[in-house]
Amino acid sequence: MFESEFLSPSNQSAYREAIAKTVDALLAALPTRPYSGKSAAELRALIGSDMLPSGTSSLTDVLDRVRPQIVHSQAVYHPNTIAHLHPPPLIASLAAELISASLNQSMDSFDLGPMATVLELAMCEWLCKEASLPAGADAIFTSGGTQSNFMGLLLARDACVEKHWSWSVQKRGLPPEASRMRFLCSEMAHFTVEKSASQLGLGADAVIKIRTDDKFRMDPADLAARLQQMTQEGLVAAAVVATAGTTDFGSIDPLRETAQLARQFGAWLHIDAAYGSALLLSNLHRNLLDGIELADSITVDFHKKFWQPISCGAFLLRDGEQFKHLRLHADYLNPESHEEQGIPNLVGKSLATSRRFDALKLWMSFQAMGRVKFGQMVDRTLELAVHAARRIASNPALELLHEPALACVVFRYVPAHAQSDPDTLTALLRQRLFERGVAIIGHTRVHGRQCLKFTCMNPAISEADLDALLDEIVKQGRDLEGS
Repeated sequence: MFESEFLSPSNQSAYREAIAKTVDALLAALPTRPYSGKSAAELRALIGSDMLPSGTSSLTDVLDRVRPQIVHSQAVYHPNTIAHLHPPPLIASLAAELISASLNQSMDSFDLGPMATVLELAMCEWLCKEASLPAGADAIFTSGGTQSNFMGLLLARDACVEKHWSWSVQKRGLPPEASRMRFLCSEMAHFTVEKSASQLGLGADAVIKIRTDDKFRMDPADLAARLQQMTQEGLVAAAVVATAGTTDFGSIDPLRETAQLARQFGAWLHIDAAYGSALLLSNLHRNLLDGIELADSITVDFHKKFWQPISCGAFLLRDGEQFKHLRLHADYLNPESHEEQGIPNLVGKSLATSRRFDALKLWMSFQAMGRVKFGQMVDRTLELAVHAARRIASNPALELLHEPALACVVFRYVPAHAQSDPDTLTALLRQRLFERGVAIIGHTRVHGRQCLKFTCMNPAISEADLDALLDEIVKQGRDLEGS
């Protein structure tokens, strides 16, 4: 009585019909604006209260109920959706998601996803070579930058403890000397450095923030001074975290100089390239990642500028043997005998057990697009950011705060009237654009001032789209001042 509910060779017609109806329902309800403008309370009212009805419903009825979920979603493909590192996904990757979800392979043991395991291993080998890591490097797919950064700092912590105090954190927990360990990163580094430190038992106070230069890159001179000071104080540099593409400015720390200092002081070098790793495929700008090959670990995020659906990331490790700090064996999943037989069980390298077959969507995207076109798309996003920056700089109603390094552009609205408070007005302006469904643009604070931000992730938009959006921002700002 349940066979009709599942995909199988004998139930292909029901599956085909369900997918076709779902695609039709999705396309019929696709948002045409960045966002509908509904409040959280209004959206909650659309869901209703019956989460688990007592009886069954046809898929047609269910799709009618899901329509509001589609209509009131953010339109990631709209030219005016330009706030975050949140791209429109490639069609090839969406096709891969269908296959992956339907097959429902799990990336923990080989028998749960044999071909999936082999493909992920092949993709990981390619990623390590692409980053110019040496023989013996290894990698694993992750849910994204947060998990990859956590893994990098976890392994850095455990390797540091083993090196300095001959102690296994995996077996014995943190040693008494753990309070001496520090992570160093720039003041523009991702918040997950502090989050990871707190989750790893060191506390957010174990993170030392290094000042940045006028381009928002970590200052090597300040890093050297702080490392020297730490040595004098008896503190231990467990890791230096360099950022290749900060969230606000897209700035890339001086990777080679940072690597040299990390080596000099015996620290693990983790490079958070969640944003900037796409430059590996760039036809024009790959040189901006010079020095990435010196990292002990690297964060790569494919649901940013590789245009993959969330979630999809990777963690690259210079010395694959360091995965030993994660490895545990379960007789029912990855017994030690499997290693002796050469059976690959990826659970030994991952924080997760059950895990999606995300390598498929990246592989299918690469197969469909090819390296040249991927590189052109990466380069195009940088072109769009440069164009937006030039237009902002030439408009007296706007103030450009930096020259774009990747695809981020941070700026401020300049009030027409001296009595207007620019911080309040900038915040109100962004919210007004969102609530009216006009645009979704980013916001941040720079030197204590409220700012607006473009993150140019969509290579399909045009310079004219950006010009029209900037004109609309100024118009809405002037309307606010006049109201």
